[in-house]
Amino acid sequence: MRTFGIEDFWFIVQAAQWTIWLSLIAFIGGGVLGLVVALGRVSERRWMSQSMRVFIEFFRGTPLLLQLFLVFFGLPVLGLEIGVWYAAAIALILNSAAFLAEIWRGCIQAVPQGQSEAAEALGLSYSQKMRDVVLPQALKIAIPPTVGYLVQIIKATSLTAIIGFTELTRAGQIVNNATFQPMIVFGLVALIYFILCWPLSLYASRLERKLNVS
Repeated sequence: MRTFGIEDFWFIVQAAQWTIWLSLIAFIGGGVLGLVVALGRVSERRWMSQSMRVFIEFFRGTPLLLQLFLVFFGLPVLGLEIGVWYAAAIALILNSAAFLAEIWRGCIQAVPQGQSEAAEALGLSYSQKMRDVVLPQALKIAIPPTVGYLVQIIKATSLTAIIGFTELTRAGQIVNNATFQPMIVFGLVALIYFILCWPLSLYASRLERKLNVS
């Protein structure tokens, strides 16, 4: 056992970069996939809508920790050997895609039906209607909850410590196992999470207030 020192402090602080990188990968990857799923969810083709609904309900209805286990331990059983970094990224992207898709589905359906009817009356195709009429209006509604969900992604990355990914929480565990000073170690970890998440929470609330005013 040793005393918590400056090296331990910097080890935890530097580990925060992996939390940030993993959060960005999950947000961007989940955003791209989530948009596809959301568009499929509101599709006029019933089979497409229902299949996207199954995807959303599965990943929203099961724990993220279980999804991490399925990817990290399950894929090698199928002959697909992947590292802990890829397992964490894949699980978080799929999970984020489901939640973002549901958020965006609600935003798309919040656009007044009259807008779609007007676009159809002008002879626009389904893709033109979505691209030029519905999605630009849904985007304005979607920005606040989307920014707010990024906070949830940052906090969710802590679960990847269970499969051995060395992000902020895992770094705290490593240092605590060496120093046995949990109040200092995990207090610092909690402070860094707060520094990362609090500005985003404030920004999301500000955007929501501006939207309500407009």
